[in-house]
Amino acid sequence: MSGIDLFRLNGKVALVTGGSKGLGRSMADGFASAGADVVICSRNADEVKRVADLLRETTGRKIIGLRCDVTDPEEVNNLVEETMDRMGKLDILVNNAGINIRGPIEKLSLEEFEQVMNVNVCGPWLCSRAVIPHMKASGYGRVINIASTVGVVGLPGRTPYASSKGALIQMTRVLALEWASEGITANAICPGPFITPMNEPIINKPDGQRLIEAVPMARWGELEEIQGAAIFLASEASSYITGSTLFVDGGWTAH
Repeated sequence: MSGIDLFRLNGKVALVTGGSKGLGRSMADGFASAGADVVICSRNADEVKRVADLLRETTGRKIIGLRCDVTDPEEVNNLVEETMDRMGKLDILVNNAGINIRGPIEKLSLEEFEQVMNVNVCGPWLCSRAVIPHMKASGYGRVINIASTVGVVGLPGRTPYASSKGALIQMTRVLALEWASEGITANAICPGPFITPMNEPIINKPDGQRLIEAVPMARWGELEEIQGAAIFLASEASSYITGSTLFVDGGWTAH
């Protein structure tokens, strides 16, 4: 296999958490377009089923939508087992599910901080732990953690989110070292400001304008612009890349 064929995902099965909207849905769509069958999960059972049906119709691939709270160990284990039962394998995990609670530290509660950490850090940890026995058994795996530019660049009013994404980047490095001899890679994607449901509340507000002023391309990212990075890290084209962080941020971190 060489050239463009290295990027194809024919015969692969991907699991995308938080896959019913935003970047997760876009990545699921991208994987399917590259030949993969995909499982998406969300806490909203009706929404994830509806989106899976739509993706199945538009891509022609096998797409399954399952409900899962990634902070619940039992639900995560059930998600992975059902994926194995219905798909027969699991090659790619994208830890995308995440939340953001904004505000200065003195106006945030400990409960809000813990809520963000539970979803954004404990969730990927639980999902990675659940899939790894299956990936080790097959001698192949791609784990992609969706971190954030804010995991490496400070931004006021983001102590929960920035802390969680910084932790996820470091988790990625450790997992890469643990799995390096197993045929399994772990990498992170750090998106900059994208037009997602999470960012919609600030797009037309001063906070959103300040974000764009920090981006050399001076615009918000479009959802499909995450697909290339995700397909690359999920494919054979990235076979010698592990423990890395790929920034898709319009040049923000080039400063």
